[in-house]
Amino acid sequence: MRWHEALHPVVMQRVALLAPREELRNLLVNVADEGTVSLDLPSTDADGSAGPPPAVARLQHLSAAGVVRPTLAPAPPDLDRCEQDGRIDLVAGEAQLELRSVAAAAQGSVCALTGWTPSVALPHLADRLAGLGGVVVPLTRPPGVTPPTLLPDSGANRQFAPLVETYATVPYADVNPAVLAGLAYLLMFGMMFADVGHGALLVVVAIVIRLGRSRRLARLRRYWVFLAGAGLASMVFGSLYGEFFGPTDVIPVVWLAPLDHPVTLLVAAVAVGGLLLAGAYALGSVNRFREGGWRATLYAQSGLGGGVLFLGLAVAAAAVYGDLGWLVLCGVAVTILGLVGVYVGLLVSAGGGAAGAAEAAVELFNLVVRLGSNLVSFARLAAFGLTHAALCWVVWSATTSLWGHGPAGAAGAAVLFLVGNAVAFALEGLVAGIQALRLEYFELFSRVFDGEGVPFRPWHVPLSTTEVSCRPG
Repeated sequence: MRWHEALHPVVMQRVALLAPREELRNLLVNVADEGTVSLDLPSTDADGSAGPPPAVARLQHLSAAGVVRPTLAPAPPDLDRCEQDGRIDLVAGEAQLELRSVAAAAQGSVCALTGWTPSVALPHLADRLAGLGGVVVPLTRPPGVTPPTLLPDSGANRQFAPLVETYATVPYADVNPAVLAGLAYLLMFGMMFADVGHGALLVVVAIVIRLGRSRRLARLRRYWVFLAGAGLASMVFGSLYGEFFGPTDVIPVVWLAPLDHPVTLLVAAVAVGGLLLAGAYALGSVNRFREGGWRATLYAQSGLGGGVLFLGLAVAAAAVYGDLGWLVLCGVAVTILGLVGVYVGLLVSAGGGAAGAAEAAVELFNLVVRLGSNLVSFARLAAFGLTHAALCWVVWSATTSLWGHGPAGAAGAAVLFLVGNAVAFALEGLVAGIQALRLEYFELFSRVFDGEGVPFRPWHVPLSTTEVSCRPG
């Protein structure tokens, strides 16, 4: 996969599936076994007079059906015999097939169904259905209909996709932020969990998961790269801070010791937060343009309007901090430009008029206040980094104090060092992971996304791998 393809959801194609009426079941069986098409389901009857199809009605009365994985038989099975033989999986499969059959539109001797499929899966699907006399017809996207979203499932996208999917389904028109979100998360986690020794332990855990020696950890294998990245980020920041299981002086301080320079670390954390917010606004502006064009981009709070406002406020604040009077004027000018753009967008959304103008003014004030609080929120990158350093310092100080009191003191120091670092590793790792996720969702994703997409859920019911004994006759 090319790098730029990973920045977008998989290209989806609207399709119509056509087959002779007598081959409709065969077509559905092959589509279900292929598992690459999301078929349009029929709407429920208003009065329910038609009732459910036979297999569906039968399935509703089988208590064990809820824990059975549906399968399909190549030929229509005898549902009575299937029930007697305990082949509830076939009954469940037929129930799903009948629901899709109801959705088929018939014209003469031809039946047709519509749905979505990834463009890359279209040729193979067409070849498979051609043997049944079926045809796959690409269709243009209906006006106002948004295709379902399927994120690429390879490389770093696979590792970082859960970060995004837990928050929301990426709208089909938007840029897929999985890799960028993952890198931002690792940066924030490493800054809060900064210790070369603790980071190395995370890398070891990731390698153990990758090797697959532990069955309990097997389900985490998909995330081993993510854990390894978190460990490496912690090692990088631990090197900058001179932390190796605390201030043990095993490695030198490359940048600063957190407990000696807390204010500098706080300023750096806010600066890092400003860069991350700027990136979120840039990505949000791209998404607003892809969703609604220039008009939606220029006046959106999460588009160029909000981005310019944030840039102006950030420049003005940095100029005041650096005592640069001329730059303050530039920041104020940019801020006014952003305020005007966002206010126009809010005024249009409020419907205009005096009431709309007042509502837009309140919303604008709220936006400015939130921008400040959002930026300050990133101070927690330093705060929890300081907490981690302080906890490790306490453990190391107590360890060195016990070490000089004979064999018993040395043994106690060793136990204290191991237990203290285990507690720091578990506690601070959990806190850093949660806080990085909180910053990702509330401060960054709230600007990247302005809505939610529809997940692509293909219909997949495999053919039965065992002999089907409950055939008619």
